[in-house]
Amino acid sequence: MADNQDRAPFGGPRPEGPFRGDGDGPRSRFGAGAQGPRPGGPGGAGGAGGPGGEGGRGPRPRRPGGGRYVPRRKVCAFCIDNIGEVDYKDIARLRRHLSERGKIEPRRKAGTCAKHQRSLTVAIKRARHVALLPFTTSAR
Repeated sequence: MADNQDRAPFGGPRPEGPFRGDGDGPRSRFGAGAQGPRPGGPGGAGGAGGPGGEGGRGPRPRRPGGGRYVPRRKVCAFCIDNIGEVDYKDIARLRRHLSERGKIEPRRKAGTCAKHQRSLTVAIKRARHVALLPFTTSAR
């Protein structure tokens, strides 16, 4: 068979178009397709990085100190107030650690340390048991 070049690996005819892989068109699906190059890209018609052409604002100046967002570290409120054991009768403090559905907020969200999170969980469960806090809120 001399016409192997015109056959696809599975035996059918070779596909026509920009993705046939013989070096005539872009190799990937994400190259400049039927619509042409994207505006604002390298060599595109977008100009200085946005609609409006060259007359717009230039690129943003870099902020000193990098540019990576680092969230501020949360500090345990119980450690700040020098509280050893969380009291189940301190309802105002316990409510801050409950979600609007009545669930106990996790450490990563509330910022409490592991020691006080364990104590807080026990205190919330005790307050629920003596009906100082709700187990859940109404679903509607």
